[in-house]
Amino acid sequence: MRDILKGMKRKRFARLRRGMAFLATTGAGAFFVIVSSCASLGRLPSGARLERIEKSPHYVEGEFKFPGTQPEHATGEYSGSMFGALWRFLFGTEERNKPSAVLPSAKTDLFSLDPSENLVVWMGHSSYYLQVDGKKFLVDPVFSGSAFVVSAFPGSDVYTPEDIPPLDYLVITHDHWDHLDYETVTALKDKAAVVLTGLGTGEHLEYWGYAPEKIIEHDWNETSELGGGFAVSAIATPHFSGRFLSRNKSLWTAFVLVTPNRKIFIGGDSGYGHYFADVGRRFGPFDIAFLECGQYNIQWRSNHMFPEDTAQASIDLQAKKLFAVHWAKFALSVHAWDEPITRLAAACEDLGITLVHPLIGQAARFDNDEVFPRWWEGIP
Repeated sequence: MRDILKGMKRKRFARLRRGMAFLATTGAGAFFVIVSSCASLGRLPSGARLERIEKSPHYVEGEFKFPGTQPEHATGEYSGSMFGALWRFLFGTEERNKPSAVLPSAKTDLFSLDPSENLVVWMGHSSYYLQVDGKKFLVDPVFSGSAFVVSAFPGSDVYTPEDIPPLDYLVITHDHWDHLDYETVTALKDKAAVVLTGLGTGEHLEYWGYAPEKIIEHDWNETSELGGGFAVSAIATPHFSGRFLSRNKSLWTAFVLVTPNRKIFIGGDSGYGHYFADVGRRFGPFDIAFLECGQYNIQWRSNHMFPEDTAQASIDLQAKKLFAVHWAKFALSVHAWDEPITRLAAACEDLGITLVHPLIGQAARFDNDEVFPRWWEGIP
């Protein structure tokens, strides 16, 4: 009986953590256990940075707003009220939103890579190391083992800041906990030569010890010439930002990365919309597009794409290859952990899209026509 009671307590605690995760990552509320003085919360923009923000045409009535039409909420999968979605997340019997086995992974030695090779090493969720035309990028690194109160799946968190070589660019798409990790970015502070991010996010980084002169903040539709044939342009997406009670005080963004020989779409979080086709017409075709495919629910369809949306977005972008991110590390919604990639792979096969899906930690040389196994199949 004592063992049964202990088991019940563990389940209740797990459900509490799930509920906190739901509220912290979907914008459904502000249920936090972190006190407001905690450094990991970051800091709201002030001073000259706030003055620049207030001059942005996208900053309206005290917050950033997506300039286009928000994607409409649809009906169907995971539909119902927001309360219903929360109840299912907290008390549902579905346990398939997490793998019950350790995920397979590799661990590429990033220091030993040939710097002339064009490749990507995915680190789970939306974190990846990118080498292209001799430059080294790291996007949205989260190596602390959790995103706020959500623990990483066993086997998915194989990299540490010590495993990262000196970087030309650290890219932060927005300040949500599963994209901007306090422990990770503070440990990388001396390795990143330049930070590329959206307006306002630099306030967090300066608060955490980054020199302001190494941070380049972008408003939507702004382009930074980086020298040597490299440039980035910030792209508006339907999403939101915020680490505590205040939302949309900093800018969330995707980036178009132009190098001497390639074009790459670095997608942040977003709902599906017409802007993908607009970007495809303006900047495409792309050699590869990094797009989210997981952590969706009909209740936040305007902020996160379903897998079939991801496939269509890659077509709209005129991408030669699609690399799916935002899955296989954290359970931030109620769908099965492998449902995003299973559905996306099926959609890509139907539409003739080249989908790149290496193991976490495996180097994928995206100039080559490499074939990767469906490693997620058969994992309970």
